[in-house]
Amino acid sequence: MQSASLQSRIILLVGLTFLAPQVATAQQADPRRPAAIQTKEVPLVPESIFRQLARYQNVRGAGFADWAPDGRGILIRTRFADSIQLHRVYQRGGRREQITFFDEPVRGRFVPKDQSGSLLVTLSRGGNENYQIYRVDRSKFTTTLLTDGKSRNSLGPVSDDGRRMIVSNNRRNGRDIDLYVADARTPNRQKLIFKTSGQRWFAADWSRDEKTLLIGRYVSINESYMALLDLKTGQRTDLPLRGEKPAAIGGLEFSPDAKSVYLTSDVRGEFHELARLDLASGKFTWLTGDIRWDVNAVLVDEKTGTVVFTVNEDGASRLYAIENGKRRRIDTPLGIISSLNFSPDGEHLGMTLSRPDAPSDAYSLKLASGKLTRWTYSEVGGLDTSAFVTPARMKYKSFDGRQIPAYYFKPPGASKKKPAAVLIRIHGGPESQYRPYFSSSTQYYVGQMGLAVIAPNVRGSAGYGKTYLKLDNGVLREDSVRDIGALLDWIAEQPELDASRVAVSGGSYGGYMVLASLTHFPERIKAGIDIVGIANFITFLEKTAAYRRDLRRAEYGDERDPKIRKFFERINPTANAEKIRSALLVAHGTNDPRVPFYEAQQIAEKVRSQGRAVWTVYAENEGHGFGKKANRDYLSGVQVMFLKKHLELK
Repeated sequence: MQSASLQSRIILLVGLTFLAPQVATAQQADPRRPAAIQTKEVPLVPESIFRQLARYQNVRGAGFADWAPDGRGILIRTRFADSIQLHRVYQRGGRREQITFFDEPVRGRFVPKDQSGSLLVTLSRGGNENYQIYRVDRSKFTTTLLTDGKSRNSLGPVSDDGRRMIVSNNRRNGRDIDLYVADARTPNRQKLIFKTSGQRWFAADWSRDEKTLLIGRYVSINESYMALLDLKTGQRTDLPLRGEKPAAIGGLEFSPDAKSVYLTSDVRGEFHELARLDLASGKFTWLTGDIRWDVNAVLVDEKTGTVVFTVNEDGASRLYAIENGKRRRIDTPLGIISSLNFSPDGEHLGMTLSRPDAPSDAYSLKLASGKLTRWTYSEVGGLDTSAFVTPARMKYKSFDGRQIPAYYFKPPGASKKKPAAVLIRIHGGPESQYRPYFSSSTQYYVGQMGLAVIAPNVRGSAGYGKTYLKLDNGVLREDSVRDIGALLDWIAEQPELDASRVAVSGGSYGGYMVLASLTHFPERIKAGIDIVGIANFITFLEKTAAYRRDLRRAEYGDERDPKIRKFFERINPTANAEKIRSALLVAHGTNDPRVPFYEAQQIAEKVRSQGRAVWTVYAENEGHGFGKKANRDYLSGVQVMFLKKHLELK
């Protein structure tokens, strides 16, 4: 239930050489612009830019998805054509066999016990996020739509025999997300098991006897609840936390016998700790009280009872295991670990490992020995990986004396004699966190364009304790913008950085931060790139998809409250558009259900009405971010010209 952040990822790739552009006209269409993209005021992108970008645009990563039921290899997600698809890898370092061929990006898993390697996959169309579930039958070579083709569906736990699955969807009224037990072989055969009303419940785990669901209720990143659902009677039994209220709950997993629940929560303090709850006695045993960082993923092997979990230590992952009641740390390379998955025999742990200087790849770990094995070797476009820049962790002081954490990519050659222009990259969420995943665009900015890139985790970011997380809530929203002002002050103090040539970029909530920064610091920022950003909190909350509306009100405030509405009217970038003096690039997908396309339209119109130029890139086949390679590649070229032009780069 994380805001997708990003975490839906918005890829901001860039180019190298700025040539004096011509404005594309109806007679002079840009041959590299995809048909689904419409632009206004955007210059014709020189072919040389695309040639110089090509290697960086062809960097790709791979992510672990599942273990094969027949024991022969793994399932991964990677892209070889226009969108991410599922591939099978039969041996470590072996060839990748593509097994899904949809036009849209997909996620999926193997059907348990199906020796032919059949799949359950989810995808949406054109970025609308109305996800559908399909069965890809590898024995019959057929693909079957299992859901209604209209509502938003999420695939939850699947039974051990692969015959049933838990599905959550909003088919009943478009707003409330109910829980169903569904047939994993027959189209649209679903039984309603839990009807919600104005609350956001999700299925976290399914007991092995298939009698009980472990479910969670997400209110906000600061408030969650958990319960058991009896599938025969429909009775819900709440599992209360003891301590400060409200509190957040993260991972939820049954023990193999379903007599205990493993969970993470910040109920006892600043950070998410791992606990085991005995369901009979109600006793909590806290297992990581000595670790002063968030436990952010937990997985329990249903056969051995081994527990593995990761800790977010200032952006990097640390991996731990608990076996026979004893905890041990497992050494892994510095990076970010995700997609944990036990092998069928419980002896190995599959994972995705992302490092700041290499693309993501699929790995497995032998638990007994700690030996790490790499399954995939993702391509880096023929680039010299030894030239990739690793960021330095840093902190800078903000207006109230608080230290703001950030990552700083310093370009080679930056010095007092030759100070570098700066790009500030602001994450979305807002309850998210910049973590140093590998980014080919950042490497291009730094290594080829000579840009310094700084990624701050302004107040309100996750990963630094719940007090820090709440510092931008409600009427404190603009304090996070003031953190950007403090970063501008820090930049001005660095002899190797040029404070007169600074740009900001961000997606989703990060797009709001870009626009707000342009209104607050118009003389200190040269250019801003707003990707699927919020321009007006009132219209955003009124128009975002119905199933998200209350979730977002919990974070930003309720626009129906007169006091909150008045506050929004004061801080909205659309209300302050006349203050913007910086160059502005706005990109958005017209099918975006999270931040509606209207947000882009209104800010572009408002700024243009002030006589300012605004480059707009709108994609008719995208939603919250640009997921198709052709669209991303074109947007990359546009950003190249934009940054080169307005930061006066050679």
